[in-house]
Amino acid sequence: MKIALAQQNYHIGNFEYNTKLMLEAIGKAKAEGADLVVFTELSVCGYPPRDFLEFNDFVNSCYQSIDLLKAASDTIGIIVGAPAINPEKEGKDLFNAAWFLYEGRVLGTAYKTLLPTYDVFDEYRYFEPGFQWQVIPFKGKKIALTICEDIWNLGDNPLYRICPMDKLMPQSPDLMINISASPFDYDHADDRKEVVRANVLKYKMPMVYVNTVGSQTEIVFDGGSVVMDANGAIVKELAYFQEDFQVVDLGSIAWSPVEGETVALRSFDKDMRVSRVNDPEKIIDFLTEPKNIAEIYDALVLGIKDYFRKMGFTKAILGSSGGIDSAVTLAIACDALGAENVRAILMPSPYSTEHSVTDAVKLSENLRNPYDIVAIKDIYENFLSTLKPIFQDLPFSLAEENIQSRTRGNLLMGIANKFGYILLNTSNKSELSTGYGTLYGDMAGGLSVLGDVYKMQVFALARYINRNKEIIPENIITKPPSAELRPNQKDSDSLPDYSLLDKVLYQYIERRKGPKEIITMGVDEALVNRVIKLVNTNEYKRNQFCPIIRVSCKAFGVGRRLPIVAKYLS
Repeated sequence: MKIALAQQNYHIGNFEYNTKLMLEAIGKAKAEGADLVVFTELSVCGYPPRDFLEFNDFVNSCYQSIDLLKAASDTIGIIVGAPAINPEKEGKDLFNAAWFLYEGRVLGTAYKTLLPTYDVFDEYRYFEPGFQWQVIPFKGKKIALTICEDIWNLGDNPLYRICPMDKLMPQSPDLMINISASPFDYDHADDRKEVVRANVLKYKMPMVYVNTVGSQTEIVFDGGSVVMDANGAIVKELAYFQEDFQVVDLGSIAWSPVEGETVALRSFDKDMRVSRVNDPEKIIDFLTEPKNIAEIYDALVLGIKDYFRKMGFTKAILGSSGGIDSAVTLAIACDALGAENVRAILMPSPYSTEHSVTDAVKLSENLRNPYDIVAIKDIYENFLSTLKPIFQDLPFSLAEENIQSRTRGNLLMGIANKFGYILLNTSNKSELSTGYGTLYGDMAGGLSVLGDVYKMQVFALARYINRNKEIIPENIITKPPSAELRPNQKDSDSLPDYSLLDKVLYQYIERRKGPKEIITMGVDEALVNRVIKLVNTNEYKRNQFCPIIRVSCKAFGVGRRLPIVAKYLS
């Protein structure tokens, strides 16, 4: 049997585009003699459709696309993901379904049983869990068809009470096919293949696993579809962070495992959904290891590129301060959109150092992107003059600092509105965690590029960008970070050293460790309590922040839902 794996980048709710994409792949699969072509989870409508699923018109459009695909299944089997209406009155109105089309009809359907409702997933809000399991006979083989999370319920502490494959095994399937929309995060970049391998070795048969690719606002899907034989050997692995199409002849692979062969497997349980890095001394090494940084870079490029393409935007703007965060954001944006489409605005204040301007100019010269220098001194002094009757002679404080930041935000948004730019935010995760940013100032933006990237990772990204030649000036990387909103200001005046701060933040946010647990790891008690209090008391700021490209297992935004008005650890 020859099976085509179609790893494609869909656009949520763009039924015409998605269907056209799939029809082109079907035509290619037919031309290459494939018996079956496999698409990904909810490929018809794009994943995640969220509350669009509450609209009957949206669901009807899915069915119309299925009809078009059904007509193309005259000589080839097609597995495609789409919602399916639940015929029973009890339960939710829809199933998350894998449709198996062949010879112009529906040969069978598989309904997703395990509905993830954690982090960015909220499937039980919309779907009824599958409660019937049937293999689908096709060309002499019995196929066990499952959807994404259905193959992840392994280990001694599983999240769900049943495994769909356990229900299918009494029917003696020959082949597992799983269609998926599994997001990228650097904590678990390799876990997906290990989960496929664990299923292959447990159930003693090959698996075809097809994952989607592309970015949907915050969530990045990295592809990496794979075919494994019954011994857990990779037969074919598709590209990461880009579309791919491959045809695999399963006639030449091992359908049965070699007797006596054993493979060491990781322990899979609920802890797979959070990072397993516990040692504080190894956290920074883990966060900044080259493989992680390369993947984070690719994810951020794809996140920007798809956000602009799918929203119909073409040009970006950002504030270029001469600091490392804006430098890394600018370099990534130029890669994603083309340097000519990214405009940098340098806005020195009375407290900006001369090298901040020269560093930012050198960066744009290296990248060859357009830039402007707009000094804010006069605007800032006009603000102070206007506020003088109210501020009177009170000493310089955070208020005067934030006026500078908000002035910059206003200028950036004014230029963006005038010329149709989208403002890219440059705040990093360490700053967002601790509230080290100004609402309606440097926290303004339409998309956050580094909001899920810790400061130490930002430094590593800068080194990665400079891996072949100096793009980001060395002085930007090596000088002490500063907001430059008052004389001789340094980030370290307000925050712990980033190498210490990021260790605590990672344990608290990604690992969900409490203060006592972090302290027992050898971290200073006062530091831990201070940092966690900063995180919790600044939830109100993050609640007003723009969408963040997700690259970790726990990003701020839709995947982290904490109350604003709360006393716990604050």
